[in-house]
Amino acid sequence: MPRILDHTGREADRTVTVADIVALKSRGQRLAQVTASTPAEAAAAEAAGIEMVVCMSDFVPAVRQGSQRVFVTAAIDFSGAVTEDDLLRDALTALRDGADAVITARGLASVRRLSAEDIPVMGHLGFVPKKSSLYGGIRAVGRTAPEALDLWRRFQELEDAGAFAVECELIPAEVMAEIHRRTGLATISLGSGPDADVLFLFTSDLCGESERIPRHARAYADLASLHRQIDAERIRALTEFRADVASGGFPSDAEVARIDAAELEGFRQGLDKP
Repeated sequence: MPRILDHTGREADRTVTVADIVALKSRGQRLAQVTASTPAEAAAAEAAGIEMVVCMSDFVPAVRQGSQRVFVTAAIDFSGAVTEDDLLRDALTALRDGADAVITARGLASVRRLSAEDIPVMGHLGFVPKKSSLYGGIRAVGRTAPEALDLWRRFQELEDAGAFAVECELIPAEVMAEIHRRTGLATISLGSGPDADVLFLFTSDLCGESERIPRHARAYADLASLHRQIDAERIRALTEFRADVASGGFPSDAEVARIDAAELEGFRQGLDKP
C-alpha cells in the first residue's frame, strides 16, 4: 500500500494514488468505486477491499473518520459554489479535510482552474443527472453516431483541460469501449459497461437500500428489508414503553436506585429541621 503525504502534509497510507489510477489502462487492471457518506460506509468499503469512494465534499470528514486508507473523491459541483473562485475554495477545503481528488460536472474553464493549481480533478460525461433537462430526461447518452462523436469530442476537451479521470455515466457499452481504448483519461464506468479502468456503483443500490434499483446496478444485499424490520422493532419498543408508562409498569424496582434505610431516615429528619 503506497504511503503519501496528504494535502496537509501528514503521512498517510492509501489504497491507490492518482498515479496508480492513471496507469491502470497500461497495466490492464480495474478498480472498484462506491459511494460513502458516513464513517460506517467508509469503514465497510475499506474492509471489503474497495479501493475508491466518492462523496459530497461536506461528507469528507465523516468518510475519513471511517477510513484513512481508501482513495476519496469529493464532489464539488453545484452546492454553493457559484464562481470559479468558490469552486477552488471548496476543492481546497475538501483536500484539507482528507480528499485525494475532486470531481466536477462544471465547464471546462472550471476544470482548467482546478488543474492549474495541481488539484487532481475528475470530470463527468455521458448522462449527468443535474443536467438531465439538456438531454430531454433520464436516458443513455451516445446512442446515435452524431451524439457519440460529440461525446468523444467532449472527452478530448476534458483531457486537454487537465482532468486525469472521468466518470462515464449511461454511455452505451460499445461506445464506451471505443472511447476507453482511445482516451488518455482514466475512465470510471457507472452504467457504461465493463470497458473502463474503474467500475462504480452506488452503495445504496448494491446493498439493496434504494426504492428502485437502476437497470445498470446490481443488488448484492437486501438492507431495505432489514431497515423495515428495525423500524418495526423500534415502533414496537416505543409502543410498549408508552403502555408501561400509562399502566405504571415502568420503572420496576430493579430499574431504580435505592438508599439505605438509615440514611433515608436521616435525610427525612433533616428535612423536618427548621
